[in-house]
Amino acid sequence: MPFVRISLPKKLSQETKENISISIHESLIQEFNIPQDDYFHVIEELETSQIKFPKSYLGITHSENIIYVQITAGQGRTKEQKTKLYAPIATRISSTTEILKSDIIIILLENNGGENWSFGNGEIQEPKHLKQLSNNQ
Repeated sequence: MPFVRISLPKKLSQETKENISISIHESLIQEFNIPQDDYFHVIEELETSQIKFPKSYLGITHSENIIYVQITAGQGRTKEQKTKLYAPIATRISSTTEILKSDIIIILLENNGGENWSFGNGEIQEPKHLKQLSNNQ
């Protein structure tokens, strides 16, 4: 049940924006085992002047095509699972768009799941796939 916020330059094409979102979603399905229809993304288009970043950080060079991918997900995944998520996101985005891997910043925020989400009706839902995830750990 990840919620994804993608902050990126407004100047990017609509096709690029769609490919970024799809790349992230496919990676979440593959690596975090989320259902296909668990697709909650917000694409935030920003003017170039609204995106701040260093030209180089930790030996990685960034350009004006930098994008920020913020994923909020339930806690409980291992460092290995998170590492396995980041690589396919970057690879898929860079292979389907003009965005370089070095321009993809990924931030994963975790919460304790269940009571921190409402998917509608002002209620707390208990998706079956989350129960399976917690039972496997």
